[in-house]
Amino acid sequence: MSVRINPSILAADFANFERELGRIATADLVHVDIMDNHFVPNLTFGTTMTERLQQLSTIPLDVHLMIDDPDRWAPDYAELGAYSVTFHAEAARDAPALARQLRSMGARAGLALKPGTPVEPYLDLLPEFDQILVMTVEPGFGGQSFMPETMPKLRVLREAVARSGQDLWLQVDGGITEDTIVIAAEAGADTFVAGSSVFRGEPADNIAALRAAAEGHTH
Repeated sequence: MSVRINPSILAADFANFERELGRIATADLVHVDIMDNHFVPNLTFGTTMTERLQQLSTIPLDVHLMIDDPDRWAPDYAELGAYSVTFHAEAARDAPALARQLRSMGARAGLALKPGTPVEPYLDLLPEFDQILVMTVEPGFGGQSFMPETMPKLRVLREAVARSGQDLWLQVDGGITEDTIVIAAEAGADTFVAGSSVFRGEPADNIAALRAAAEGHTH
């Protein structure tokens, strides 16, 4: 199984996005956190900045919408050309319909779950999605500690994916380091968002180290 490392641009130097994107060229995707100060108590950027990142990046964009009313706003990011658009189960009015719309626009559709959100209600809907994001911190801020109590959800998802044979990416986001990436990989994750552990120091070396730590532990 492939290991995907998706650095979070939220941990980069905002004044030098073009340089920072160049420093993570060996990653698989660029994780772009969109926060609206409503769904989460933080504000980042929106479509204008995302469009510029799309123009500058040599690797695809993995957009994570931590916003209210994704049914209305998520298609805008697919229209910009984002490779993957993930929205929150807790915020969507009709998650399957939104996922179908994103797919029809050429984007991969992802569903994100907060740490306290159970996965069981969504297991029958897995064929509607290309990625499930299990948040391993409370969404809203970078630099938080990894929550190992979220790992049972990953195990349930990995078993469901194995039964179905579906090509569904299982992503984790929050507190990912060389140590915690092993825990998440063993629980079933194959796609890893990392912020400060990539951008602190030399990103290419950090990406390689994270990838090496996860390989051999994925299912």
